[in-house]
Amino acid sequence: MSTIAGLHAATADLDPPLAALDLTALRANAADLVRRARGVPIRVASKSVRCRAVLAEVLGDDLTAAGGFAGIMGYSLPEAIWLVRGGARDVLLGYPTVHRAALAEFGADATLLASVTLMIDDIAQLELIRAAVGTDLVRPRICLDIDASLRVGRFHLGVRRSPIRTPDQAARLAQAAVDRGFDVVGIMTYEAQIAGLPDTSPAVRLVKRASAAEIGGRRRQVLDAVRSVTGPLEIVNSGGSGSVEVSVADSEVTEVTAGSGLYAPTLFDGYRSFHPRPALFFAQPVLRLPAPGIATVYSGGYIASGPAGASRVPKPVWPKALQLIGTEGAGEVQTPLSNAGALTTIGDRVWFRHAKAGELCERFDTVHLVDADGARTPVPTYRGEGRNFG
Repeated sequence: MSTIAGLHAATADLDPPLAALDLTALRANAADLVRRARGVPIRVASKSVRCRAVLAEVLGDDLTAAGGFAGIMGYSLPEAIWLVRGGARDVLLGYPTVHRAALAEFGADATLLASVTLMIDDIAQLELIRAAVGTDLVRPRICLDIDASLRVGRFHLGVRRSPIRTPDQAARLAQAAVDRGFDVVGIMTYEAQIAGLPDTSPAVRLVKRASAAEIGGRRRQVLDAVRSVTGPLEIVNSGGSGSVEVSVADSEVTEVTAGSGLYAPTLFDGYRSFHPRPALFFAQPVLRLPAPGIATVYSGGYIASGPAGASRVPKPVWPKALQLIGTEGAGEVQTPLSNAGALTTIGDRVWFRHAKAGELCERFDTVHLVDADGARTPVPTYRGEGRNFG
């Protein structure tokens, strides 16, 4: 039985819209990530999962470590606090925080201080953290975010994240942190131009090879500079689902981050080095048959973040051959689809894949986990937990 057929059968009694996750595909993707990591621990990116039950699937019920996965990369401090309250004991924030109330709660709790590592790339962030924590008696754990983009002349290839790029800049920030009573425990280098770019052309592959060579050499220089201030570091974090092999090739890297590779959204269809199995889908009901060969489903306009374009829209995948209509696309309230000859009944379902991984969970309170035997378990997404992680 195909993945879609299995999900379709397991959720037949439910009214769409609904989201369903194929656990067999998820587990296969997790095993493949571990294979690609070659023994280097994988930190799970929670923003790409957004479901505690899925975090537990790969990290164990205590959200700690299992089968090659260890620790969580969080996306906000309120989320990290919630995860620690739920049992997690190793959460590395992937982004800086300026949430003063969360910082005050963090600074007043020994378990949070020991379990959460904050991310910084600016002295001003250190000052804000220290003011919000409200005491000089605690030493928050911090990690330095190092810009891993590739620069060729005037061209910046990568994302706009950290302003810290050179060994001298990193060492000065580390020294400023130490002087202000922080424990610098690691650095992060996220090579978005490698991890997030499918292998769509020889030019892209050339850029990715050049970028891997550049950041590999510069990361070692940055590490030498930071260690001259701090001594040994616990964390040298690198990569994403699309760049695991590149990251683990550097013996200095102690862990890689991955999350999207568990769900395998459509943006992961173009990689040559690995081929994950699509695991997360959503279904919408047919509301109208406005013309021969046209079926209109409810809603469906779940556009992914990033540069607007065709790569960010959901893709209808079952029944096969269905296509979005160029003049309307995926809509807020309805989405018409062409090539709908097989859809002749109001109430039929259309299954879609989202362009990005965890973002689909922002649309649903519940995702239905479907096992190989067809057993279905509804679990809350972060949205369904009723939490505000901003």
